[in-house]
Amino acid sequence: MFKKAIFASFASATLFLAACGSGGDSTSGDTTDASADSAETKVLKMGTSADFPPFEFRDEAGKEIGFDIDLANHIADELGYELEIHDMKFDGLIGALNTGRVDMVLSGMSATDERKQNVDFSTEYNRSGEFFVTTPDSDIKSIEDLEGKTVGVQLGTIQEDGAKRLKENEGINFELKALDNSLLLIQELKTGRIDAAYMDKSVAVGHVKEQGLGGFDDPTTSSPGMAVAFPKDSDLVEDVNSVLAEMEEDGSLQELKDKWLTDQE
Repeated sequence: MFKKAIFASFASATLFLAACGSGGDSTSGDTTDASADSAETKVLKMGTSADFPPFEFRDEAGKEIGFDIDLANHIADELGYELEIHDMKFDGLIGALNTGRVDMVLSGMSATDERKQNVDFSTEYNRSGEFFVTTPDSDIKSIEDLEGKTVGVQLGTIQEDGAKRLKENEGINFELKALDNSLLLIQELKTGRIDAAYMDKSVAVGHVKEQGLGGFDDPTTSSPGMAVAFPKDSDLVEDVNSVLAEMEEDGSLQELKDKWLTDQE
């Protein structure tokens, strides 16, 4: 019941925030700046895109919640920091790291070779796969059935790159439509503006179960795992890796997965 409520809560919160208007970067957490006097609380600035349930999204009160939020809070607590969350569009997260606006990024981000050219990553904390979400009555049952269809992806994700490779490598001709977040993809799918939504399986399965949708795994890809991103040569990488190793050993990382991640089988 808790996992099913995630997606309904996200939809309500997203509609509420859209009605109120949104800026490019919102911040939560009553903290002092990291450059302040050492006697004051140390701040760890985390970048995320809170539109990716169950990893990061907003509840009906507008508060950031999810797997990555819990993980970031645990990391901050273990390292003696106060967490400050900066919510922004996914395709702006690496830029925020490289300009010093945030210290780390937790946003369901896969540690791809391309991204490693610009940022450093922790050890991975979750590995999923890719999934095509369709309407329950869709005639799309395999990647070959995508011929002549419109496929939606989230802007700046590995699925956007993967869909382009799929067209090239498999010779399947479909139109690609990039949108800002997974909820918009589902809305476009249900209204018939796209024929399939290509997304991370951990996220996709929740939408499928909650909203009675269909879909299938992408058999052509093997995605890198999700990891915490940092600016190049950040001192935080080693410390965060130590925390992740401890969480793996004591079972607390698995507890977070049991709490937030919908069964992917």
